[in-house]
Amino acid sequence: MGAKYVGIIQSFIVTCKMQDINPYVYLVDVLQRVANPAKDVHELTPRLWRDKFGQNPLISDLAD
Repeated sequence: MGAKYVGIIQSFIVTCKMQDINPYVYLVDVLQRVANPAKDVHELTPRLWRDKFGQNPLISDLAD
């Protein structure tokens, strides 16, 4: 069962790197955006996110 989740995380990281996206920045941004109801969730895929939000991502309130 653990291998399944490792595969999901590895796929996520590789997809972000293929799109030249920092996985941490992407994840912090997307998790904040899905907290609000969104009709355009497809815009949060790494490729579309990079073009729409990548230049000005949301940051965490917990960031140093």
